[in-house]
Amino acid sequence: MIATSIEASAPRTPARLGTLPHAPLLMLSLLGFASGIASAQSAPAIEAGKLPPVLVTASRFSEDAATLPFGVSVLTAKDIADSGVSTVNEAVMKLLGVPGRLDLYGGGDYALDLRGFGTTSDNNQVVILDGIRINEGDLGGTRLAGIPINSVERIEVLRGSGTVLYGEGATGGVIVITTKAGRGASRSNQASVYAAAGSDHLRDLRADATLEAGGFSLDAAANRRTTDNHRDNFRSEVEGASLTGQWRNDWLRVGVRHAYDDLDTGLPGSLTAAQYAADPSQTNTPNDHADIRNTRSGVFAEADLGGDWQLGLDAGWRDKELRSRNGAFAYDYDVDAKSYSLRVRNRTQFASVVNAVVFGVDRSEWERTVLGAFGSVAEQSSTGFYLKDDLTLSGGTRFSAGVRTERIEKDVSSSVDRIDDRQRAWELGVLQPLSENSAVYGRVGRSFRLANVDEFSFTNPTVPLQPQTSRDVELGVRWRAAGSSAELRAYRSSLKNEIGYDPNGVGPFGPFGANVNFDPTRRQGLELELAQALTEAVNLRVNGALRRARFTAGPYDGQDVPLTPERTLSLRADWTPAPAHKLDAIVNYVSSQSPDFANVCSIPGRTTADLRYAYRWTQAEFALGVVNLTDRKYYTQAFGCTAGGETTSIYPEAGRTVAASVKVSF
Repeated sequence: MIATSIEASAPRTPARLGTLPHAPLLMLSLLGFASGIASAQSAPAIEAGKLPPVLVTASRFSEDAATLPFGVSVLTAKDIADSGVSTVNEAVMKLLGVPGRLDLYGGGDYALDLRGFGTTSDNNQVVILDGIRINEGDLGGTRLAGIPINSVERIEVLRGSGTVLYGEGATGGVIVITTKAGRGASRSNQASVYAAAGSDHLRDLRADATLEAGGFSLDAAANRRTTDNHRDNFRSEVEGASLTGQWRNDWLRVGVRHAYDDLDTGLPGSLTAAQYAADPSQTNTPNDHADIRNTRSGVFAEADLGGDWQLGLDAGWRDKELRSRNGAFAYDYDVDAKSYSLRVRNRTQFASVVNAVVFGVDRSEWERTVLGAFGSVAEQSSTGFYLKDDLTLSGGTRFSAGVRTERIEKDVSSSVDRIDDRQRAWELGVLQPLSENSAVYGRVGRSFRLANVDEFSFTNPTVPLQPQTSRDVELGVRWRAAGSSAELRAYRSSLKNEIGYDPNGVGPFGPFGANVNFDPTRRQGLELELAQALTEAVNLRVNGALRRARFTAGPYDGQDVPLTPERTLSLRADWTPAPAHKLDAIVNYVSSQSPDFANVCSIPGRTTADLRYAYRWTQAEFALGVVNLTDRKYYTQAFGCTAGGETTSIYPEAGRTVAASVKVSF
């Protein structure tokens, strides 16, 4: 019934989309198939006892993911280490199947797109690092590759709107990154060093350590990575470090943290289709260059006041410096950002009914100073208050309701326009257990975002940009037993006044492009997550999605939103053929997508495969990994479409690369 409701209201399309109605049946078949295998293989384990809960913090406090009325995907430190990925972006893309587009810099960043927002994806999803929001207030993108991957304990991806708890710009979802120090759990003294070398003169060094004594702990991590990358003038050098000190007892945890990361990179620029076909490694901009430096500092505290009351406080300060040269022009700016968050949870029980209330306040300030003769100062500030109540009955039925009000101000010295607005978000949710191992859930809500400083300062001077709003609906079913888990979600987001760049819009210089409010658009789709222990030595994980992102009115009615693939699939299998030996394989598929509003041009779909073998000997692990095993020639980023229907402004991806590594733990 979930699939039928989406199909009935979706616009009918040519043969390219005609196969979509069969895909939900395939996903449901996979779900049933997995359930059957698990029932046959794992019944004794189920009878022996329940599986331990998967605890997540996407709801601002730690909770069992199985009890939430929305979907959360989780990657652990073990998932990250076993797969061999080197950045947060790579982990989310390869292990969860989230599509990404290559960043223009050479530091390993990608623009992730949780639910089909294309070029504005970064402004429609929120990124949280140890309780602090790290999104930028412009179109510059959020740098995730600078976070030391060896410091990450867990990555949670909240699918769908998180606006009530996380504020403006969370219609597509929320990525919550928790470091090992941020988790706050008691650990033993430990350390590790890692070294890798590989294709394109790759050299990768990492180290981390934890020291604990008498309630005090100190966590440190450092990394340095250099590579020529796969194109001329694309050499990059990345280095970073983080340090966290904290103290805790049985009811209180307080601490301080500091981190930095530097990126020095060449900028090879884009290629035409002819150049890409002839030699994808070439560059048209041999002298372009950029340096990016980020620093992050903060303090935090958590208190458990007798079990019924919990408090959390996070305060963070972040600086970013960009220095770049593009041809004869320099583009330099500094960013200064501050974030403060206070959250409280109260839990009460009436007989067999449990009620949990979460409320809090978020305050953020962001300022960008563009340097030079044509410089400007852009500022953004917001204050949000939220309240969320969850009522759980004795049988496990859970009712959820939440609301948020947020005051937002934005202005740019180079523009007469400014924003001073208050927006509200709300959501209602319910979860109903079907058995000890399964449940269905649903939620509906309203989310919003306002134009960022780059958008409202480049639009039609006589038509100010209106707030973007979305009505969001999600239905899901999840099942979990020993050795197996499966979840299927159906969603729809109906947007009004979506904000984005229209190349045909009327802007400050006439009909040559501007940021506009589009006519209504719709995102809808299905998402499947499946994990199955096929044998004691073989595990399989599947993440698949079918999505449609298209205009439902106006001049682009019926067209796909640019840069939004309709089908993605991630298959990961690991095999332990003998003690100390492990083989991991990952296959990723992303369907074709169009870079233009008329959907004339196309970025071809691609299938890539990665393979990694690891051998553990006492305290050391030796590994050999191959990325893009079949040496597939492809690209994820392109901006142009010629009058003849040829895709241009192409940023190629790397071919086959090989890396050997050793990690020693103490």
